[in-house]
Amino acid sequence: MPIGPARMPLMEHLGELRMRLVRIVVVLIVAICVFYLAAGTMGQFLLLPIAEFLPQAADGGVDLYFLNAFDPFTVKFKIAFWMSVVATSPIILWQILAFFLPALKPKERKWFIPTFAAAVALFIFGTVFCYLIILHPAFQWLTDQTSGLGTVAPNAASYVDVIIKFEIGFGIAFELPIVIFYLVIFNIVPYKKLRGSWRYIYIGLMVFSAMVTPDANPVTMLLMFAALLALYEVSLLVARIALARRLKRQAAEEAELYGDDGGE
Repeated sequence: MPIGPARMPLMEHLGELRMRLVRIVVVLIVAICVFYLAAGTMGQFLLLPIAEFLPQAADGGVDLYFLNAFDPFTVKFKIAFWMSVVATSPIILWQILAFFLPALKPKERKWFIPTFAAAVALFIFGTVFCYLIILHPAFQWLTDQTSGLGTVAPNAASYVDVIIKFEIGFGIAFELPIVIFYLVIFNIVPYKKLRGSWRYIYIGLMVFSAMVTPDANPVTMLLMFAALLALYEVSLLVARIALARRLKRQAAEEAELYGDDGGE
């Protein structure tokens, strides 16, 4: 897909922004139409990790309840929409990044393709991680809370909405390494400061995990915190490797500066 020139009048920039937004909307509409036709199957697939906590239908799938006549369409549309967002995320991210690419310097543009690939991979990895690792223990803990109180009557709209929030929340949260990497690469926040402030950052990640998870489930929060902690440390390691020469040069300059001060 074409990349616009670095210097354009304001109206041309707005025109390019509109063009890229139109592309995103068109792609999403086409994907939604396709996924809506298969929303039933996709819904069963979405609920598969928590199937043991739900009523079973005669055909072997899960059997949720709709509270009114409007819910089936709403639920199917939500499934189709968010599945379309995940499926078309490479195109969406490309359009967003390509709009900002002309503003970057030539040395900075070399990071465009790696950033695009990493952003797509991390978003998809976040949704897969949530699907395979998070959903089952999260709903197991929530279901166990009904012990001695009553029986859950699973509302389709509520369950699908929570699962989608889980998936999108983890997909977005897993973009953390890109944020950390660029903070260090562009020297917005020095590597040493990020490394030295690890206590505050760990607390911040825990608070963020509590805010992003759509339920008050400590199991979910701790699992997300552990995942973000691992991603944070890996992103710092990658940044350190990528900036090995710069960090070595900065250390030498500091040693020389302090050496000169000590000599005086």
